[in-house]
Amino acid sequence: MPLGNLTSQFFANIYLNELDYFVKHVLKAKCYIRYVDDFVILHESKEQLTLWKELIDRFLRQKLKIELHPQKSKVIPLSKGIDFVGFRNFYYYRLARKRNIRKMQKKIIELENKEISYWALMESYR
Repeated sequence: MPLGNLTSQFFANIYLNELDYFVKHVLKAKCYIRYVDDFVILHESKEQLTLWKELIDRFLRQKLKIELHPQKSKVIPLSKGIDFVGFRNFYYYRLARKRNIRKMQKKIIELENKEISYWALMESYR
């Protein structure tokens, strides 16, 4: 099944439902959000987040036979911005990722050079 396929997203949501239950009902995290295979947990204590990260990693390995990505799963302050679903999210605002801005600029150049249609450009923005 190709990545990005709607069915793979659907099955990821079903498979990771156990993670949702674990985080909300066992760990009792108040600020938890997940979109397909990306998730964010907010808490004021770095120590609490570090502990939860270890418990989640253990849960995923034992129960779901998957693991957290070692470079992508980290505990960081919200002031640095959280990379989530295409944006860098801060406390009061969000910014598009730089690579997404570059992709948009490339598509605009392709439109100007008549390599793609206006509708192809609009479709890529969706």
